[in-house]
Parts: sequence; C-alpha cells; structure tokens
Amino acid sequence: MPVCADLDHLIFSRLRRCGANPAARKHSLLSAVVLKWSRARKALRAAGLLVEETALELAEDESVWLTPICGRRREREAERRAELDETFVERFAARIREAFPRIVAGRELKIAEHACLKYSGRIGRSALGKKMDEQAVRLAVIAHIRHNERTMTNCSAEAGRRSDARRAVADVFTSFGSVGAQGS
Repeated sequence: MPVCADLDHLIFSRLRRCGANPAARKHSLLSAVVLKWSRARKALRAAGLLVEETALELAEDESVWLTPICGRRREREAERRAELDETFVERFAARIREAFPRIVAGRELKIAEHACLKYSGRIGRSALGKKMDEQAVRLAVIAHIRHNERTMTNCSAEAGRRSDARRAVADVFTSFGSVGAQGS
C-alpha cells in the first residue's frame, strides 16, 4: 500500500453517534475526514475519520459513559416532540370546533388526530394545516365525512356518478354545522 501524505499510521473510524468521533479527533494529533461519493445525492459525504489508534481508544473509553447520556437525551427529545405533536393536534381540533360549532362533541379530536398523523401526507401536516388555515380544516372535515359518514345515499351515489356522491357528501357536510353553512 502506498504511503499517502504521511497518513499511513492512522486508522479508519466510521461515523458514530454520541461524540466518539469528535473525541477521537480531539485526542489525535493528526486526523483526516474520509469522504465518499453518494450517487443518490450526487455529492461527497463524510464516511468517517482517519485518527491515531491511541486517540480512538481514548474516545471509545469516553463514549462508554457517554452512551447512556445520549440515550437519555434521545428519549427526552422524543417525549418533547410527542408533546409538541399532541398540542398541535389539540389546536387543530379547537380550530375544527371553531369552524364547525355544531359538530358532535369529541369528533373534532378524532378528525384532527387522523388529519394530523405524522408522515401521512394528510392535510393537517401540510403547510396550510400547520397555519390552521380554514381551507385545511374544511378539507379535513370533508375527508372525515367521505371516509367515515357513509350512509346508504352516499354508497348508492358512489355506485353512480361522482357528482351525485359529492352532492351527498355536501349534504352531510352542511349538517356538520359549518359557519358558512349557517349563512353567517
């Protein structure tokens, strides 16, 4: 193997969590970042580090006690994100209640939970949904009606023309008590 820039005495360390690589870099007198071409991203990405062996051993010793700390930090962050998500769903449900005051109690939360499901691509997770836009709230309620409030007229309308099905959903939608449906 050819000697390259006096780096032949360094060993490769893959990228890891919990500070092992920054610690190894800190303890090593000489270090180098190893880059790898990513065909998917069409860019260079860090693959790991070349560091001195003693520095890597010191870093691994440090990371033994860092790992539980990082695990607890990840757990706390997950709890915080879950709380934020819960408050977002509650705010979306309150917005549904404002827009549709005659909706059956408790149904707004069910609609909000469905519309705001993470990673679902549903209206509650869109930019409009995050702004609590009236159109997003309206679309969430219409989707709920279309998927959950199927009456015989809806089913027979779906068997026929789409316009009939939409008209049937519009009739149910008006019964949900939207402010616009009340004429105010």
